[in-house]
Amino acid sequence: METTYKKERQKRFILPEDQIPTAWYNVVADMPNKPLPMINPDTHTPVTEDDLSVLFSREAARQELNTTDRYIPIPEPVRELYKNYRSTPLVRAYGLEKALGVKSHIYFKNESVSPIGSHKLNSALPQAYYCQQEGVTNITTETGAGQWGAALSYAARAFGLELAVYMVKISYEQKPYRRSIMQTFGAQVIASPSMSTRAGKDILTAHPNYQGSLGTAISEAVELARITPNCKYTLGSVMNHVSLHQTIIGQEAELQMHMAGEYPDVVIGCFGGGSNFSGLSFPFMRHVFSGEKKTRFIASEPASCPKLTRGVFQYDYGDEAGYTPMMPMFTLGHDFSPANIHAGGLRYHGAGTIVSQLLKDGFMEGEDIPQLESFAAGQLFAQAEGIVPAPESCHAIASAIRRAREAETQGREDVILFCLSGHGLIDMASYDQYLAGNLMNYVLPQEEIDKTTSKLEKII
Repeated sequence: METTYKKERQKRFILPEDQIPTAWYNVVADMPNKPLPMINPDTHTPVTEDDLSVLFSREAARQELNTTDRYIPIPEPVRELYKNYRSTPLVRAYGLEKALGVKSHIYFKNESVSPIGSHKLNSALPQAYYCQQEGVTNITTETGAGQWGAALSYAARAFGLELAVYMVKISYEQKPYRRSIMQTFGAQVIASPSMSTRAGKDILTAHPNYQGSLGTAISEAVELARITPNCKYTLGSVMNHVSLHQTIIGQEAELQMHMAGEYPDVVIGCFGGGSNFSGLSFPFMRHVFSGEKKTRFIASEPASCPKLTRGVFQYDYGDEAGYTPMMPMFTLGHDFSPANIHAGGLRYHGAGTIVSQLLKDGFMEGEDIPQLESFAAGQLFAQAEGIVPAPESCHAIASAIRRAREAETQGREDVILFCLSGHGLIDMASYDQYLAGNLMNYVLPQEEIDKTTSKLEKII
């Protein structure tokens, strides 16, 4: 009887070290319809490994275009650093279930336990490693809320690289401690748009008070990488190789759900460019492709930046200045200016090519979450589970709460799994604004979407 009780009430599931995955899962190999290729904006021909390796490390470029290998080995130096914090816990949210008064079982994969407090380190470490192996000395990147910048700052230091980070200006001002973390690890941090690049100068000339976007910051980082000797660009979301690296989350979660004796009916992740959603979802999604399971996958995005639910599927640039290849994506247009919400990591105009194809084919769905609902969900989660979630993660929590209440109304007992992509201990200024009643919901007018998407070249 005692053993049964302990099994029923077990809260945290952690894998032994020898069960930490040794390879990443490449979902493209199993997709019924492969994503359309990235293309050169001048010739409209598919980009090659050589094209991409001008910007990225050669291995990242190779992984980006790999459509056949189901599993790609994790380099041993990367796996050794993974062991500092992996496996991350799978946690049964008994407190949240009780607070909601629901019969559904809610689990979360707690990526906030990494050294920098989010899932972003899962891709920062291999990207830095690949650059170091190629003899690169300098890397550049952009960051929104600062979680990717913090992760790459740590990874750059681990592999002896110099790093310059363009941080979206509104987040640079809203989240000074994330900037401090990056600087503590030795990175140079520049508020974007800046006067240090042609892209930044052009944007500031046209819009002197512009508070920035991830698209703008990407333009600046790409430009710096192009003009700096022995320098490569690294990216924390959107790209296929980033989603690949993040699949360690879902592979662990699948083993841990087996330890818990359950399997998710619903898998949820917050959504900016797609990294943590992809990382958790893709390993489970392969069983839907094969017909073994009927799991529902939900990407939770801000109502103020609704590329999945209200964007168009078209080729678009990944940055504002048009420096990147063109990608087939659900997009609001690369010159879309997002509202200054506090979930800075979700303020991106487009979705990755893999996620866009999966959404188009009906294997997943997007869900818009208003800002006030997301913070209310985050506060309830903090009170019930003792963890203050990042504003980005609050969107996934809000969707999980919706699903649990929906199941209760319909008389079901669902198993719900979401990714807690990061903690919010460095985002308390955002919570201050919420608790003081200073935040508001912002729903994007359709005319704004029409204005930016109408400028897109009609390739599809």
